[in-house]
Amino acid sequence: MIKAIIVDDEQLAIDTLTWEIKTHCKNVNILFSTNKSAEAIEAINRMKPDVLFLDIEMPELDGFQLLNKLDFKNFDLIFTTAYDNYAIKAFKINAIDYLLKPIEKEDLQHSIEKVVINKENKTLGENLKTYIEDNLQFLSHDNTKIALPMEKKIVLVAQKEILYCESDGSYTRVFLENGMRHIISKNLKQLSLQLDQKTFVRIHQSFIINLNFIEEYHRGDGGEVMLINGKNIPVSRSKKNELLKHILK
Repeated sequence: MIKAIIVDDEQLAIDTLTWEIKTHCKNVNILFSTNKSAEAIEAINRMKPDVLFLDIEMPELDGFQLLNKLDFKNFDLIFTTAYDNYAIKAFKINAIDYLLKPIEKEDLQHSIEKVVINKENKTLGENLKTYIEDNLQFLSHDNTKIALPMEKKIVLVAQKEILYCESDGSYTRVFLENGMRHIISKNLKQLSLQLDQKTFVRIHQSFIINLNFIEEYHRGDGGEVMLINGKNIPVSRSKKNELLKHILK
């Protein structure tokens, strides 16, 4: 039997994949499923699955960051994603399997066949090892790159290149030092959980800034900051002391 764990922030996605596996892949035993990153990390390290079905976009830690926090990595990794084109090409290049939501029975069975072969050949986890060795420096929580999900692609950008982020309802505008702007399908709170807390500070209900790009702070009720590109961003009264603590340390 193939031992599996499912990690996805949407319970409906977990339930759907569970049904697909139980219906079409009788040789797979689902050890555990969860929509919480901390539970996932503990379960993977303790249960040591043969295969991990992992969603990419999750609010606490995305799939890449979760991988970086694992001690046990001797399993085959299958990303489950709603994003096609660019993301899929990247995963294929790095020998990581994927299932595009909604998941097709044939795609699921084909992925499991590969896991079975790898288990028989004692090569479980080799694709994951290669992927991490090639990309770990771009995927860790406190380092250079962060995944920005958009409608038809996922863009990896260096955190150090992000000037500021602005809330747009359930979306967020991400402004880069080079003048580019990305609109991503995460709200500001979700994005803030992925950013380096030593570098990025939420100074307003609608704004997160990169401390490294502050040019001036203008005093006032809450005040405002001017970034190196001349952009003025308001500081709420409730966030003023936190900001000053960072810039005056």
